[in-house]
Amino acid sequence: TVCAILYNKVHKVPSSLKNETVDLESPEEMEEEIPVVICAAAGRMGAAIAAISSIYSNTEANVLFYVVGLKNTIPHIRKWIENSKLKEIKFKIVEFNPMVLKGKIRQGASRPELLQPLNFVRFYLPLLIQKHEKVIYLDDDVIVQGDIQELYDTKLAPGHAAAFSDDCDLPSTHEMVRSVGMQNTYMGFLDYRKQVIRDLGISPSTCSFNPGVFVANMTEWKHQRITKQLEKWMQRNVEENLYSSALGGGVATSPMLIVFYGKHSTINPMWHIRHLGWSPDTRYSEHFLQEAKLLHWNGRYKPWDYPSVHTDLWENWFIPDPSGKFKLARPES
Repeated sequence: TVCAILYNKVHKVPSSLKNETVDLESPEEMEEEIPVVICAAAGRMGAAIAAISSIYSNTEANVLFYVVGLKNTIPHIRKWIENSKLKEIKFKIVEFNPMVLKGKIRQGASRPELLQPLNFVRFYLPLLIQKHEKVIYLDDDVIVQGDIQELYDTKLAPGHAAAFSDDCDLPSTHEMVRSVGMQNTYMGFLDYRKQVIRDLGISPSTCSFNPGVFVANMTEWKHQRITKQLEKWMQRNVEENLYSSALGGGVATSPMLIVFYGKHSTINPMWHIRHLGWSPDTRYSEHFLQEAKLLHWNGRYKPWDYPSVHTDLWENWFIPDPSGKFKLARPES
């Protein structure tokens, strides 16, 4: 695990690009830094760019982006940021070594794309974030329409290492869930035919949560050894197939549902409006989406691909790839 992070470099815009003079602030006057972790995966790097663009454009807060990638993708994402209007952001590029996952991922999930190494970065936050008490983790297939400061200000209860949005917390989304047969309870993510799962004492009708957006307390995370707990359930799944065949198909969601059961705080549900990528036909009302603080295209139908829904809301924040390697899939193309 110690070898998981091979590379960690701070990028800061030279002061000459911002102001001709530099005002040194006292510690009392300095703004609190908001660390936001986003992965930049090959084949979908434009997603991370759009997410970062939306956050940066909608806040005055002092955001530090941790952009996590594999070794072969890092030069691409760095050039994209440095040669676009995002060159003003403050960011760190972090290389994730997939060897840390060796022997912990069971092959054959119903959605193979979820087996990609970067899907498990969220398990290893303490290796990425060492100087921050509080961290925001975001999947790459989101855009932020609100001020990220609001999400960062989420209160975590004492003893809680993270705050998520429960899948049953917003009545406006219930019709969408029912219409396309989505899973929103533990039954959809764990195999209750297995005695190990039944012995957890978790009712299968318990509402699940989506770990694509959460706020984490790093002190509690390390104190409770959350990473070790998650790895334990990954290993058990390899040996006993406790969740890989579940209807939900999630391989990163299921361990988190087990480890954080009854021990997580909640974020404002408007800060995680999800399921936009679950169907190419089912849509939310435009008014509802305009009110949302964060939109998440979880599911197979991504806004940079075709078909998908509400792509206009995502494209508002997309910045074309200066290298021309990443292209949007659209009917006319």
